Amino acid sequence: MKIRKFAAIDIGSNAIRLLINNVIESEGKDTQFKKSSLVRVPIRLGQDSFTVGEISKSNATRMVEAMKAFKLLMKVHNVEKYMACATSAMREANNGNELVEAIRDKSGINIEIIDGRKEAAIIASTDLHTLIEKDKTYLYIDVGGGSTEFTIFNSGKVLASRSYKIGTVRLLNEMITEEVWRDIEKWIKKKTKEYKKVEIIGSGGNINKLFKMSGRKPGTPLSYIFLNAQYQFLKEMSYEDRISELGLNPDRADVIIPATRIYLNASKWSGAKKIHVPKIGLSDGIIKLLYSIEKDKELALL
Repeated sequence: MKIRKFAAIDIGSNAIRLLINNVIESEGKDTQFKKSSLVRVPIRLGQDSFTVGEISKSNATRMVEAMKAFKLLMKVHNVEKYMACATSAMREANNGNELVEAIRDKSGINIEIIDGRKEAAIIASTDLHTLIEKDKTYLYIDVGGGSTEFTIFNSGKVLASRSYKIGTVRLLNEMITEEVWRDIEKWIKKKTKEYKKVEIIGSGGNINKLFKMSGRKPGTPLSYIFLNAQYQFLKEMSYEDRISELGLNPDRADVIIPATRIYLNASKWSGAKKIHVPKIGLSDGIIKLLYSIEKDKELALL
């Protein structure tokens, strides 16, 4: 048995995460990926990027300090390889590339700014395939702070994929027009109309939190009815009560409502009644991708 350590840094619009995984290689068995550590820092880059077009000095400083801390954590964990990916907030910030250079100079962390298509492809390289049944049709939805990726799966294959500039931080700042909603509705209806039954697979911090709040056993899907009831319940509570009574983090207590709205609309437009919530995300995908790249290098040397 060989245990290796790989890490992923996910720089999102609502928060920044460092995931460290134990990668367990055993002869004659499938490689296992087990979470060793997860650190989440609530730096809401999207608030800067989507409203004023650049990352503020205070958040840029926090980013640099967070990356220095992540570098040290990876060192003490004996991480073999890491990959850092930034999504829509950094992509749209006028000073995004400048900040990437500053972070590299001050912390030694190299960050790649990726587009929505690559983000969806990385997430698809996770254990998503193990959940997808060949005789079913799925609408996979990954809701972020700045963008949402929609992917249609049928017979175990990707039929269509689309990334939209709609996310929880943009919705909070009332930056989404009715035209954007109509475009999404049109796309989902067009891509799912020929299928009698569609089920949703959701990923992202908000749907994971909603699933945890439901008390359901892992592997049990959420229903549209439950999600709609939860949406109404959360909307009626104040932001403060969502923190004090439900125990939500301050940076989760506001974005969870617009995230739920996206899932509900997608469910309505696709006719989906079930929402599956596997524990997958960009960080998991980065580690799987990183590991496969390393294995390919090792095989090439044999």
